Amino acid sequence: MLRHTVPAQLWGTNCHVLATAAGADCVLVDPGYEVATEVRAWMRAHRLRPVAILLTHGHVDHTWSVVPLCADAGIAAWIHPADRGQLTDPASGLAPEVAAALAQMRTDFTEPDRVEDLVDGARLDLAGLAFTVVHTPGHTPGSVMFDLANADSVPRLVVTGDTLFAASIGRTDLPGGDPAAMERSLSDKILPLPDDAIVLPGHGAETTIGTERATNPWLVDLAPGRLATE
Repeated sequence: MLRHTVPAQLWGTNCHVLATAAGADCVLVDPGYEVATEVRAWMRAHRLRPVAILLTHGHVDHTWSVVPLCADAGIAAWIHPADRGQLTDPASGLAPEVAAALAQMRTDFTEPDRVEDLVDGARLDLAGLAFTVVHTPGHTPGSVMFDLANADSVPRLVVTGDTLFAASIGRTDLPGGDPAAMERSLSDKILPLPDDAIVLPGHGAETTIGTERATNPWLVDLAPGRLATE
């Protein structure tokens, strides 16, 4: 499997490029602030053809470059319907002071020509890879992860967006954030994953589930599934 991460210069959002090999189709995940030029150059260098853009959630730091990259190849962006409104109204998911700063930077936010809904549990067969959609609300109502358990990759890959980072998790104090939902997502969706699963997060360095289970302060005292009946 061929993978590459392009971190955005603003906000540090990771845009992940995933493919089976050079010269093949590829999928982009979370194209952030002004990453289009670098992403295009890397795809050209490896002769990759984008077939879809997957969005882990609707925050603008993860969607900034989605329209131009979708337009390049006439491809769809996939997002959970609970976060779709943020594509055209990103301020709705931001703290007031950040929304005010964003208005000074840019106001021309639109949807790509093609937008598809992400559904919990759905399997997306894209670019020769099998992505299972895992709804993980908490950071935003429509946050999702992409589990590549069926990809030709050992160990397993999980693209966690802002649900899980190395040594941290996504904040829950922004509009639409929900601490209780985040705790359920961590307990019911993150902790059952195998220790050797590689985590490709929305920000920062990659890690593994085992490392986070043992050291992440948000996980160490959380039992798998303990909130399922609460």
